[in-house]
Amino acid sequence: MTTEMNFSLPPALLTYLSTLDAFITTTILPLQRKNDNNRFFDHRREHARTDWDAGGLPNAAWESLLSESARLADNAGFYRFSLPVQYGGQNTSSGRGSNLWMSVIREHLAAKGLGLFNDLQNEHSVVGNFPDVIMVLHFGTEEQKRELIWGRLRGEVRITFGLTEVEHGSDATWMETRGVRGVKEGRKGWRINGRKMWQTGMHRATHCFVFARTGGRDGEARGITCFVVPRETERVIVEGYQWTLNMPTDHATVRFEDVWVPEEAVLGKVGEGLAVAQAFVHENRIRQAASSLGAAVYCVEESLKYARKRKPFGKALAENQAIQFPLVELATQCEMLRLLIRKTAWEMDQMDHVEVEKKLGDKIGRYRSMEGGVTAGIYHLSISGDTIGGIELQKEVKRYR
Repeated sequence: MTTEMNFSLPPALLTYLSTLDAFITTTILPLQRKNDNNRFFDHRREHARTDWDAGGLPNAAWESLLSESARLADNAGFYRFSLPVQYGGQNTSSGRGSNLWMSVIREHLAAKGLGLFNDLQNEHSVVGNFPDVIMVLHFGTEEQKRELIWGRLRGEVRITFGLTEVEHGSDATWMETRGVRGVKEGRKGWRINGRKMWQTGMHRATHCFVFARTGGRDGEARGITCFVVPRETERVIVEGYQWTLNMPTDHATVRFEDVWVPEEAVLGKVGEGLAVAQAFVHENRIRQAASSLGAAVYCVEESLKYARKRKPFGKALAENQAIQFPLVELATQCEMLRLLIRKTAWEMDQMDHVEVEKKLGDKIGRYRSMEGGVTAGIYHLSISGDTIGGIELQKEVKRYR
């Protein structure tokens, strides 16, 4: 009797992880330890990263360090891994097929803890994530690809993603931002009015991907259009940046007041912008889930190490069933989530973006729920002190916040 089911990772992927680890050890970690750059990762990190005088935005030294790390990773052939071969990556020319590998890589890196090689707060990684490139690759015109993709890779273009609104998050089809046809100086185009929230990276953006309803009724999937709006377009107004639990912040609320763009600013087809947004969301969320899993694994492992080392009343904490049982339960949840993420990622690699939404949307919702369960479990186990105890209150203790 034979079976086609195989839960082993491809040997080539395991080799890649080993090569990646060697690069991190020989190149990235020395940079992290240089010139007190560890201040960006230890108990000083929030203040070290934040320019409080600039309203809580990331400071120049921190962003410069991230850029240098990305440059080194790019030169070593890691940074563009998920991109198609024509853009210097190792993916297929269609841009499909990297979700399984990226999920494994992201979990692997996040499980190492905080470091210059992978920072979950701003999604920096030596193996880059390029959901905006995927959007343009699959839905953009040749001119948009030349300007936006190559500009992005040269560091000349930085794009924000404007889907969420102040009053509308997961109910994106109810967005209030509107796009209507309008002529300016004899040229056909669109006028956009509305507000967007959580436009990450707006402080350095050159372009905004803005989603607006251009037809249909509220609540309908059709009738939403994606526009590429240059940052310096008149009446694109940054109202402010949302302060977060972990500073710095680059999450802007942006107002568009009768902003005019030409017809060629449309990304994809008019009225079919939700599919463009979903291409971004699905590519991003599966990898974010894998990163969250890696963070959970790190917390469980650190809790276990401490429980074995700490010996109150002459006996290791790890010998107490009240400590053992929650750890086992969390480790089990991590394994369940790992299988679901990897199977979903593998399935995503077999189909195009439209099929992903139709066939896998409910599964993505399930792993997001499981991700929340693991995170909550880690919180109650480690942060509340069931295992780590009062020492967790010290800022010197490394953990995911």
